[in-house]
Amino acid sequence: MTYPTRLPPVQVSWLGCIPYDEAWALQQRLAVARADGRSPDRLLLLEHPPVYTLGRSAHAENLLLDDEALAAEGIAVRHVDRGGDITYHGPGQLVGYPILDLRAIAAAQGRSYPDLHAYLRALEETLIVVLAGLGIAARRYPDYTGVWVDERGEPEKIAAIGVKVSSRGITSHGFALNVAPNLAHFAGIIPCGIAEHGVTSIAALRGEAPALPDLVPIVSEAFAQQFNRRTLFVPAPQEA
Repeated sequence: MTYPTRLPPVQVSWLGCIPYDEAWALQQRLAVARADGRSPDRLLLLEHPPVYTLGRSAHAENLLLDDEALAAEGIAVRHVDRGGDITYHGPGQLVGYPILDLRAIAAAQGRSYPDLHAYLRALEETLIVVLAGLGIAARRYPDYTGVWVDERGEPEKIAAIGVKVSSRGITSHGFALNVAPNLAHFAGIIPCGIAEHGVTSIAALRGEAPALPDLVPIVSEAFAQQFNRRTLFVPAPQEA
């Protein structure tokens, strides 16, 4: 799908490593401000301390650790309002939270309603392009959302996607690219409820990986290409 260049730039911010609750509260404030026209389209890029998040369709049995084991590993648990099942966020994983007005995008395209399917595919393609630039051939996997690789003989997930679109057409939550996270933490869950396939990372495939801040302009450029939008780097938003 072609996205309209005549919309204002998407403002991109690198937040560093921040607690999940802080980022979630920020997303909520920015989503309301975007719906009210008080804030622009944004892309927040960051990483989190270790946390398992369970989406609206999560199954509790896909969390395999009890409270004692969670405490020992230092992993928090949060039930959140995105789609999807359970996933993991932690240091070494680049997380992206687009706060976009899909209604404005649809109107600029001459559409009467947002195309959520196209939005999800654009997020996937953003990460596929980023990985291609790092020499990793990634792809979609039929019937599953996210980005996958086949370098070790079977499909492995390298990026997860889980979003929310409000009744006012504003996106939140987003994507998580495994750059160099602690993959052992994925053993504490059945990631995205998919038991038959594993999870990998750039570091696991290549033996090393870029630092997350070095990936920020690369991801921003790929995002801009997929959405046919200009981007503008700005400091981390404090209030909405």
